[in-house]
Amino acid sequence: MSADLSCRAGNGTTCRAHTRAYLDGELVAEGFDVAQVSDHLDDGHVVWLDLERPKAEDLRVITEELGLHPLAVEDAVSDHQRPKLDSYENHLFLSAQVARLDADGVLSLHEVDAFITEQALVTVRKSESIGVEHLVKRWDGARKNAGSGVAFLLHGLLDLIVDGHFATVQVLDEQLDDLEDVLFADHPRSRELQRRSFEVRKSLVLLRRAVLPMREVVNSLLRRDLNVVDDHMQPYFQDVYDHVLRASEWTESLRDLVSTILETNLTLQGNRLNEVMRSLTSWAALLAVTTAVTGFYGQNVPYPGFGKESGFVFSMVLLLGGTGGLYLFLKKRGWL
Repeated sequence: MSADLSCRAGNGTTCRAHTRAYLDGELVAEGFDVAQVSDHLDDGHVVWLDLERPKAEDLRVITEELGLHPLAVEDAVSDHQRPKLDSYENHLFLSAQVARLDADGVLSLHEVDAFITEQALVTVRKSESIGVEHLVKRWDGARKNAGSGVAFLLHGLLDLIVDGHFATVQVLDEQLDDLEDVLFADHPRSRELQRRSFEVRKSLVLLRRAVLPMREVVNSLLRRDLNVVDDHMQPYFQDVYDHVLRASEWTESLRDLVSTILETNLTLQGNRLNEVMRSLTSWAALLAVTTAVTGFYGQNVPYPGFGKESGFVFSMVLLLGGTGGLYLFLKKRGWL
């Protein structure tokens, strides 16, 4: 179970923190003071330290102890970092994006950074996007891998982030299925379709920024020369990499699907317009027959049957016969 600890000014920090320490794969301490991190490291423990919305001075407690590079510390307190993995002399710096969909289906990205050393994993959360309880629960459910130390902690973090990407893509896929139903509905709702398509496309573009760079990040961690992932954790990181590939490919396919939906909507609108124009043209042709007959027999000049009952009957027969014949012809062609 995770423990919340409000960091006190005496520790040189002003943010909330969470701590854990492992020894030989066993949890030996949690919720301890941030100032005690160095003691646990000296005892050979593997330490996890989480800082929520820290400032630069909040990281000074561990900067010297872990030998963190100033550029990495600067990136950790700065916003809007792209997902990446930077390698320094004695540690790695990881930046990733957590994807969240709110109740209205609006996507938002939240940055999570991590310092990776031989004995410690320090996570820096810019918001409460990743609940610490979910991360701790994931670690507690895989205690058999805790002997791998930092690789075990890092896998839990990455697995949680990538699973969030995958779940987000799945929700967006379901939204596109609903759009397909709207697209082929009996009563077209083009305005709604265009609005919702734009929202989904915007979410996919945003999600793509978080998902695609993760392929390079996870692939870099699998490199043997970094000495981050041991042989035991190698298959688990490979599984995360497979999920990253699936999420990125799924995101790309959904972006293409949104474009296809919009193009199909324009095509259907054009087809409907053609049907309407064909129908109107057919009715205009029918009216043209009646106009021609009545116009001819409305002349103020003598013509065969002028002023006689036979002339009226003949004009009515011509009018009804011509109109009826044209109507049947257009009906047979499917224009009416």
